[in-house]
Amino acid sequence: MPAAAPAADRVYAHIKQAVLDRRYEGGTLLTEGELAEAVGVSRTPVREALLKLEMEGLLKLYPKKGALVLAVSAQEIADVIETRLLVEEFAVRRTVPAPAALVERLAGLVDEQRRRAEQGDLAAVAATDRRFHAEIVQHAGNQILARLYDQLRDRQLRMGVALMHAQPERISKNITEHADMLEAIKAGDTERAAECVRRHLTWVKVLVRGEDR
Repeated sequence: MPAAAPAADRVYAHIKQAVLDRRYEGGTLLTEGELAEAVGVSRTPVREALLKLEMEGLLKLYPKKGALVLAVSAQEIADVIETRLLVEEFAVRRTVPAPAALVERLAGLVDEQRRRAEQGDLAAVAATDRRFHAEIVQHAGNQILARLYDQLRDRQLRMGVALMHAQPERISKNITEHADMLEAIKAGDTERAAECVRRHLTWVKVLVRGEDR
């Protein structure tokens, strides 16, 4: 049995990454046999991994059929954005005035996001986007909020890739809004930085309603 744990971990990591970067899109039915072959393991660790991923809300298991990858719902997006607004506006207000080291890290992430966008690597763009916001939340110094925010990580990454596929023109706007936020933080303008956060996150709620801005 001890040997099954690493195998289950490998299957878990394989499926989760594929779901997050949309190689396994919502609505895809995964079978134990296909997954076992893809990772090179038996079906037992596959079952363990699928159960764990179902508990995390990424899959729905159907006995004797397989596991269905759950699509990102409009309600899930709305719930995540509302939570992010509460946490991130508080965090940016606590962050300003920001130390030079934080400003430098944020600037580096904006540059990295531009490079990833030019390469067309949407999964990396989404991951860098998430790291930019997480830096601000971590710097606010409230560890309970930081842990809450970290629990949103997988949903943020998956939503980010899905939304960029749906609205590719938003990628450049997203980077511009990060740059604007960074400038407000660098200038020590708390209210402008908070407004940048609200504007940056609100577009997602607008998109879910089928509008644009």
